[in-house]
Amino acid sequence: MADQKKLYRNLPATPGVYLMKNRSGKIIYIGKAVNLKRRVSGYFLRPQEARISKMVSEIAKISFLKTDTAIEALILESGLIKKHSPPYNIREKDDKSFLRVVITKDAFPRVILAYGKELQDIPAKAVFGPFTSSSSIREALRIIRRIFPYSVHSADKIGKARRPCFEYEIGLCPGTCIGAVSKKEYLKNIKNIRLFFEGRKERILKSLEKEMKEAAKKTEFEKAAKLRGQIFALKHIQDVALISENKIEDESKPEPSKRVEGYDISNISGTSAVGSMVVWQNGGINKKEYRLFRIKTIIGSNDVGMLKEVITRRLNNAWPLPDLIMVDGGLVQVSAAKKAIAEKGLVIPVVGIAKGPERKKNDFTGKFPSWIKPEELIKLRDEAHRFAISYHRRVRGRSLTGFRKRQ
Repeated sequence: MADQKKLYRNLPATPGVYLMKNRSGKIIYIGKAVNLKRRVSGYFLRPQEARISKMVSEIAKISFLKTDTAIEALILESGLIKKHSPPYNIREKDDKSFLRVVITKDAFPRVILAYGKELQDIPAKAVFGPFTSSSSIREALRIIRRIFPYSVHSADKIGKARRPCFEYEIGLCPGTCIGAVSKKEYLKNIKNIRLFFEGRKERILKSLEKEMKEAAKKTEFEKAAKLRGQIFALKHIQDVALISENKIEDESKPEPSKRVEGYDISNISGTSAVGSMVVWQNGGINKKEYRLFRIKTIIGSNDVGMLKEVITRRLNNAWPLPDLIMVDGGLVQVSAAKKAIAEKGLVIPVVGIAKGPERKKNDFTGKFPSWIKPEELIKLRDEAHRFAISYHRRVRGRSLTGFRKRQ
């Protein structure tokens, strides 16, 4: 134990990436941490399962690279694993199942998430990853987007909207939808995002500081204030929640807290229309996460449009993103859900379960991962239906009561 302590004794208590090497100097494992010393010491001070114990027994040296933030550790770790391909980074060797950050080749490039198997269908200007934790990279992009707003609108939507999108209202989209930003200014943000993922934050800061001084000299005080805000945000990123250090996991196992959301619509000829969202998490139903929606934008009998509205509104909220979405229906409903997800620049698998007129069918549309059983998805579908029907009856009941009073 005394000899092992030498391996981590001098590690700093800062964010960064650690590289474990064997006696011949070969890198056998690369990991990230909010606190390097605390994370690495855990390998030696806590009981480990057999594979991790074997890895620990091979460690002869541990080197590290400090970063200012957990986001930078997340990005640096991904790049180093891709470069060195350590034998104990088992999950990262799956080249198709993990998310990448993609900057597209559009005139107004989008920043989106895509799985490796989807890259061949996306005209990409730059690709970063893979990232084994979908929740971490999604949260990282949310933080980055607050500093450097970017668009997720397709080329045919640029400058065509009469009203700005919701993301514009909350400062995440620079306004490409309504033509509120020039291509030159927009590309500056895209360049800075690319530099950030290349690990060149200092270059971004120098460029922003220079631009801020020039704006101040020209008495462009609003522009200078905006740049000052970006500089401050970049220097004070609050992101420690990105990396969980409660335990050291076996990297060959799936992430522990998978989340599936199930959706259904309930209405009678378009009246009193409502939508439900139910949640399966940690291997079972989680009623605390259920949500209900009154349909606001769709008039008449249009279940598909209502479903798209519900999922769009759900994605506008800062709730934890799901690893899978299940919709009550077939190909049409699945396509509507995928469109709502794509419009937000997200990548979330969708599966549909068609029930038939007497709710006796269970025809699946789309693939679902091995970590959830079809019976559990069917149960979630039925729960979404029950929850939507129950809410619809309450809403319709209140509506009828109000009608009777008016008589």
